[in-house]
Amino acid sequence: MSSTELPGVRAVAAAASPAVSAVRVAEGEELRAVALPGLTLTVRSRPPERTGLPPALFVHGLGGSSQNWSALTPLLQDVVDGEAVDLPGFGDSPPPDDGNYSVTGHARAVIRFLDAEERGPVHLFGNSLGGAVATRVAAVRPDLVRTLTLVSPALPEIRVQRSALPTGLLAVPGVAGLFARMTRDWSAEDRTRGVMALCYGDPGRVSEAGFREAVAEMERRTGLPYFWDAMARSARGIVDAYTLGGQHGLWRQAERVLAPTQLVYGGRDQLVSYRMARKASAAFRDSRLLTLPDAGHVAMMEYPEAVAQAFRELLDERGGS
Repeated sequence: MSSTELPGVRAVAAAASPAVSAVRVAEGEELRAVALPGLTLTVRSRPPERTGLPPALFVHGLGGSSQNWSALTPLLQDVVDGEAVDLPGFGDSPPPDDGNYSVTGHARAVIRFLDAEERGPVHLFGNSLGGAVATRVAAVRPDLVRTLTLVSPALPEIRVQRSALPTGLLAVPGVAGLFARMTRDWSAEDRTRGVMALCYGDPGRVSEAGFREAVAEMERRTGLPYFWDAMARSARGIVDAYTLGGQHGLWRQAERVLAPTQLVYGGRDQLVSYRMARKASAAFRDSRLLTLPDAGHVAMMEYPEAVAQAFRELLDERGGS
């Protein structure tokens, strides 16, 4: 859900569709474009320490990108062969040809990528919207998922936190355009501070260098002609997914997940309520829970060491693969 980025990165040109400016890539990372019918995905990778490691895929949240995993992936490159995907319309991936930004549409993009690359089964990670997407993938294609790690997954809540309401309002037709017009004079610094205040348990943990790089990325993203459309349609997709019942409901699909699941919740999360941790633990049949009282919505960015350790313990339970 975060548009924040991380310190220690350099600018390089991506191999995907034209962007306003070069996307940023951390030292040691690589970008590549994967062309599928009606869809092009930008994929960020960090070479594993050795060959033969099991594959992993990382899926970001609303308004985020594959860069949201750049603090975590270096901590796991000795145990997985990891890749992080930019969902359609986010990061450096262009919009999908069919304009489908629903949770199902994003899940279908992930499935198509894994099938095309023959990467599955993978250790699948998801944050926020990416957590909902990963849950759906694991439920409908269990053959593609070894384990599931969900950081503040956007699963339906009856009582949504007040601080999350503005994000939900983006789903209302016309609101995104109205907001874009109302905030056209806001600086990238103002926008970035607002996102960090919403997504971090303690925005003060972000270094000055990290903040300046996040501002530059904010300027790049808001300059994309499809930025607000992708945000609005994806927010609408989350709201629509929350209202689905029956076999397509996200909680029902969570109950169908067979993969061992690691849940991570932050005590200061303003977008996904901390109280949902207990419900999620009960829904996923083979789950374990990590709660981080001081973390916000993006624990993998704030406390990557803790998230990495939780995954390593999950991996140990499976014999390291």
